Amino acid sequence: MTPRITIVTVCYNAEQTISRTLRSIQAQTYSNIEYLVIDGASKDGTLELVQKLAPRANVFSEPDKGIYDAMNKGLKHATGEYIWYVNAGDALPAPSTVEELVKLACSDHLPDVIYGDTRLIDNDGSDLGLRRLRPPRELTWQSFRSGMLVCHQAFIAKRSLAPTFDLRYRFSADVDWCIRILKKAKDCFFLPYPIALYLNEGTTTANHRASLLERFDVMRRHYGLLPTLSISAFSSFDRDKDLTPILISLR
Repeated sequence: MTPRITIVTVCYNAEQTISRTLRSIQAQTYSNIEYLVIDGASKDGTLELVQKLAPRANVFSEPDKGIYDAMNKGLKHATGEYIWYVNAGDALPAPSTVEELVKLACSDHLPDVIYGDTRLIDNDGSDLGLRRLRPPRELTWQSFRSGMLVCHQAFIAKRSLAPTFDLRYRFSADVDWCIRILKKAKDCFFLPYPIALYLNEGTTTANHRASLLERFDVMRRHYGLLPTLSISAFSSFDRDKDLTPILISLR
């Protein structure tokens, strides 16, 4: 089976990082790819690079309300059986990445979700190793109780199951999106190797705290308040030594 894979790259003023992304997708040997670039009306040379390095891409450029609004636009324009977000700065590991995963995962039927591991890279594309959180062999919506075990760059979902991203979140809508898909998914196919290269960018302290608050709210909504408090006390919130904003928000 050769399903159509829609790959979406969202970007804004990304001329310093997007070349790697464009080249990796343009080089794919799998023929049934729809490539969408959702640009937030960049003012630098981003669009020129897209035209030069990914001439087959369908480009939509207009102001947006942030990354998840842009990702929703990609979902709206997608026509493939699957949707895969590979954002500016991220990349696919090899020209055969899509062809190989389709061959393995879609040989006799189309699973609801295809997922794999992720390698981290820096701005220069140097390898920083695998993500600390690793994907399980069996993935369900309950798996994310332990954190985002699969990042969205390595999470390929049937478009028919994909909801829009919840725009109340600025940093963690992808966590919520994956959980909602997994609640509907009946068949997830695991690829035990990296299928994505993820640009590891630092975050400011303010954004990190905001992200923690959002992540906590996502977990609370899906798993309940008390289980989330219990998990948070011994996992990522404990490592960050910063439960204060979470507890204040509950008052």
